[in-house]
Amino acid sequence: MSNPATPPRSLAEALRARDDASLAVLLRARPDLITPVPTDLTQLATRAGTRASVLRALERLDRFALQTAEALAVAGDPASYQELLGLMAGDDGDPVVTGELPRAVAALRDQALVWGDDDRLRLVRTAREVLAPSAQHPSPTGLGPTVREATSGMSPGRIQEIVAAAGLPSTHDPVSAVNALTKLFGHRRKMAKLLAAAPAESREVLSRLVWGPPYGQVTPEPAAHLRWLLDRGLLLPTAPGTVVLPREVALHLREGRAHREPEPVPPAVEPAAAHRPQVVDATAAGQAYTALVTVEELLKDWDEGGPAVLRAGGLSVRDLKRTAVALDLPEPIAAFWVELAYAAGLLASDGEADERYAATPAYDEWLDRPRAERWAQLAEAWLTATRASGLVGGRDAKDRALSALGPGLDRSAAPEVRHRVLTLLAVLPEGTAPAADSVLARLGWERPLRGPQQREDDLRGRLARWTLSEAELLGVTGRGALSAHGRALLGAPAATAAAASAGSGSTAASPTRPAGPGDKLPVHHHHPAPGLLAPAPLSPPEQAVAAATAGRLLAPLLPEPLDHVLLQADLTAVAPGPLRRPLADALGVLADVESKGGATVYRFTPASVRRALDAGRTATDLHAFLATHSRTPVPQPLAYLIDDVARRHGHLRVGAASAYVRCDDDTVLNEIMADKRSSGLRLRRLAPTVLATQADPAALLEGLRAMGYAPAAESAEGDVLITRAHAHRTPPRTAPEPVPDGPPPPDSTLLAAAIRAIRAGDLAATTPRRSTGAAVRGGELPRTTPAETLATMQAAVLTGDTVWIGYVNAEGTATQRVIAPIRVEGGFVTAYDHTADEVRTYPLHRVTGVAELAED
Repeated sequence: MSNPATPPRSLAEALRARDDASLAVLLRARPDLITPVPTDLTQLATRAGTRASVLRALERLDRFALQTAEALAVAGDPASYQELLGLMAGDDGDPVVTGELPRAVAALRDQALVWGDDDRLRLVRTAREVLAPSAQHPSPTGLGPTVREATSGMSPGRIQEIVAAAGLPSTHDPVSAVNALTKLFGHRRKMAKLLAAAPAESREVLSRLVWGPPYGQVTPEPAAHLRWLLDRGLLLPTAPGTVVLPREVALHLREGRAHREPEPVPPAVEPAAAHRPQVVDATAAGQAYTALVTVEELLKDWDEGGPAVLRAGGLSVRDLKRTAVALDLPEPIAAFWVELAYAAGLLASDGEADERYAATPAYDEWLDRPRAERWAQLAEAWLTATRASGLVGGRDAKDRALSALGPGLDRSAAPEVRHRVLTLLAVLPEGTAPAADSVLARLGWERPLRGPQQREDDLRGRLARWTLSEAELLGVTGRGALSAHGRALLGAPAATAAAASAGSGSTAASPTRPAGPGDKLPVHHHHPAPGLLAPAPLSPPEQAVAAATAGRLLAPLLPEPLDHVLLQADLTAVAPGPLRRPLADALGVLADVESKGGATVYRFTPASVRRALDAGRTATDLHAFLATHSRTPVPQPLAYLIDDVARRHGHLRVGAASAYVRCDDDTVLNEIMADKRSSGLRLRRLAPTVLATQADPAALLEGLRAMGYAPAAESAEGDVLITRAHAHRTPPRTAPEPVPDGPPPPDSTLLAAAIRAIRAGDLAATTPRRSTGAAVRGGELPRTTPAETLATMQAAVLTGDTVWIGYVNAEGTATQRVIAPIRVEGGFVTAYDHTADEVRTYPLHRVTGVAELAED
């Protein structure tokens, strides 16, 4: 065991010195470290240093913490806190950077990216390899290699020439010469004197390289001002025709700063407009109602079976366009509603041979719920879904088109970005809409993009923009500001705002006093994970409760549905607001929607009236329906229209011959036969009152209606067929599961169990053992004969001692354990296993050996 007073010599020792609360902070921030649970702290340290885990941790740092890690990558190894402070705050000691640096170092320590005391800070080796500058991978700091690294392949004679040209005495070996040159470049006064003698053109060259990239090109015969720099080592050759500005020279020219613009404080979210909260809530409620209507219209349009599923999955471009026209929306917004209905489990593919999209049985259940609950289900599905509808129409990595409802739309970062954007809106005063650019800038600070490819893609920025527009469409925001029910969707509003505010500016040291190497940088157990400066998204049960609360807040704001319309003399009906569903459904059959908006306008036509008659309604039913639900008298033209269509409806009968037409009035059939438009139907007379054709009944019905007649279909028994819409439903389907962004953060129970197991395994691995006759090398299991094993176990039962054993389980996996034997009988030992923290029974024949622990 390491002595707490002794500085740690490795990351494993540094982790061993942590308390359980500090380990919990690490494992919560980096859940991949306990998937699966490590056997001990040495394995945990090894896993924390793997490239994949380190890259993931670096990607979750905020900008200033990442800048601090980048500065440590170009500092000495190990580096003192004062050296790091100089690199971050510069020679002038920026007070804001000085005040915020302890927080950044504490964040890196919490994440196990930095370990060691203040006088020996070490960046984990993998992080240093990723962040340190090289010719192939320039550092984000813009710094180049050190003098020692740049001169590693240079001849000793050339090094001595540079030392002499720089005004330094010659040395007896190249190592001391490089040390002298390094010391000169790091001495502020002497370097200032050297550069004061440089030609103006030489200083101009240095100014172009100082902030990076530090590499430049020279000809075989460089100009005089370049030769002056090369002779004194202010530029050093790295390859034929390529020179580099040494790190020490660049830091002198930068006045000690590793970064041109340190960003210790996150940019504020700027307000763009302020509205009264009541106006925001009312606007958002109107949008929420529109969202419900839009989803209903979408699935009603697909009620008898929606578009076909592409072979590769998803909607075709043509079907998406048709859906957009039906909803009277742009295609990207139509794609959003389609994806939202899919995420909420309201539509899916039917799985038939001729596979099509259709509503699920859950849609019928959704329709029966109160409107506020229906909205809450949509909002919860949107907030937690990993599918991003904004990608529809783009191309994937293999240059394949991304289609709505198709594969390739999942982005694991989407739920976290949506939650974070809404949280930033919740920090603003109620009714305040943010400037979109300031929201993007804040997100960029919290999760900076490291590589050029990341900056070009900027997925999080695009997700944030989509979140702002989608939240407005869904009614989570109104006029750009977060509504009251939108705040409730995030959880407790006060807690959310307080947590976000605390995460955005808290520091570990007072900003008014410079932190020094003597200051202990505390581990922030009460802070969120470094880089996640806000509460993590809620767990599924918590999110369901929050969505229900949001629905209750929204319910009083939604408009009450109406049970009446206003009939007008121009064969239209005006619905001055939302209609109750039975009325809306019946009116949708009897009339066509002409325009939507605050008031919906329906138009009555012969075709729409015939549609209602085909559905089994009579003229008397239609007159009674309109008289009951109209606040104005039924106009005479509408009454005449209904009676006229009803009088002619069913006068002709169409059946299967392939198809036939029969009519009691043979003059009507004579008119049809004489009409040139009937030639395509190829009709022939079977009897004075019957015509037959090879066309199918549906085509015959359509052809006669196009000629102006109103035929009715009949069954084989001669009865009129009533054509009601057939609601096509998929088999029971579950909503798509979100694609997780790595392992989920562990809950408190799992975290406590993992830490207990790691501590117990570490105890087994590090507890001193009493010397036995045979030496046991590190990592090997103890080896004793069966007789020695039995005797030692029996003795430990009598004395109550704890022993160390090697054990091979039934799968052949060998482990080492620390146990306190309780009973030995029947070939088994029952003992308290310190490694598993429970009483277990082990077969003695599987114990490879036993060793007593040292008394100290």
